[in-house]
Amino acid sequence: MKHKMSILFYLKSAKASKKGLYPIYQRITINGIRFELSTSKFVDKSKWNKEAGRIKGNSEEARLINSYLDILKNKAYETEKWMVNNDEEINAQTFKNKLLGIEENQRKLLIIFEDHNKRMKELVGKEFSNNTFKKYETTLSHTKEFLKHQYKINDISIKRVDIAFINDFDFYLRNTKNCNNNSTIKYIRNFGKIVKQCYVNGWLEKDPFLNYKGKVKEVERTYLTELEIEVLLNKNFKINRLELVRDIFLFSCFTGLAYIDVHNLTISNIIVGIDGEKWISTHRQKTESASKIPILPVTQMIIDKYENHPQSNNEDRLLPILSNQKMNAYLKEIAAICEIEKELTFHIARHTFATTVTLTNGVPIESVSKMLGHKNLRTTQHYAKVLDRKVSEDMKLLKDKFMFKETTVKKSGAL
Repeated sequence: MKHKMSILFYLKSAKASKKGLYPIYQRITINGIRFELSTSKFVDKSKWNKEAGRIKGNSEEARLINSYLDILKNKAYETEKWMVNNDEEINAQTFKNKLLGIEENQRKLLIIFEDHNKRMKELVGKEFSNNTFKKYETTLSHTKEFLKHQYKINDISIKRVDIAFINDFDFYLRNTKNCNNNSTIKYIRNFGKIVKQCYVNGWLEKDPFLNYKGKVKEVERTYLTELEIEVLLNKNFKINRLELVRDIFLFSCFTGLAYIDVHNLTISNIIVGIDGEKWISTHRQKTESASKIPILPVTQMIIDKYENHPQSNNEDRLLPILSNQKMNAYLKEIAAICEIEKELTFHIARHTFATTVTLTNGVPIESVSKMLGHKNLRTTQHYAKVLDRKVSEDMKLLKDKFMFKETTVKKSGAL
């Protein structure tokens, strides 16, 4: 931020001594705001040059006091230079504190962010998942890189975070880091949590995010068709690890559980439901929402298949699930073997449950939402939109079919 500074030495008449000597004061003005400091030097008014701000002549007194005033002026300019080089905010108060060696208790953005992440790490497994913690760590890393890229500094006062700062950070993520729209918005939202926390604590006069315009774009969700599910079900894998991954993936297709929720399942999550049948009862780690899902025949077959698996027994898990990274890597192999032209990831199973397994087969959206553990029905409605597109595609095929029949009839002369 640009600033304008001026320095003036003058005599303060109101504080003249009993001997008729006047104190010399230093006045520093920054952006129209001024403050005054005593030099602790006194002089006879007749010896003072008001225009030059110095003592007249070359007497010993004049040389000593004028030399001292030069030292004070140089110290002020050195302070200004240091603050500029370190990208410190320069106003009358901050400059005065720095000049006098008074340490201002500035709250720094990265210190606040690091403290937030430190507290979050201690609550992983209690209030937050490790994945959520990692996302905030990534956001912190991007913030550090942005400060060095944009301002050439290692940290910044939280008071300097305004809408311009946020928009610049948004542009940096999109342009320099090549993040897509949704990733950019998610990082900015994580960053926004830190800033809004500062506002709530009274460290900011207003919330700089009030005028931020960022919107997540709806992404078309990939899911398996009924035919693709049948291909997976009937495929005979010669490699045990691929068979295991296929089975657990299908387990998710017929329960709608995310990877971490399948990973956390134990035998105690199997309960007898209101209908007297077996259900899975759990809480989604991501949202802490309750999720109760009736066990379908395919689901039960998979549970039975791995009931006595050594890994399941040793780790007290319902299924011997691998790491998410390995699951996704092996799913790509499975897709290639089964000639499924979709990039399979574990999360596609959840989408498949919502669409092909439930909504397509007439399960009410309210029931699907409850089984998925969604807190808001609007979240589930995204899947209904996916199905609307499928209906449109299916009807287009039907339309083409009838157009063909209409052409045939016209040629025959029936119309």
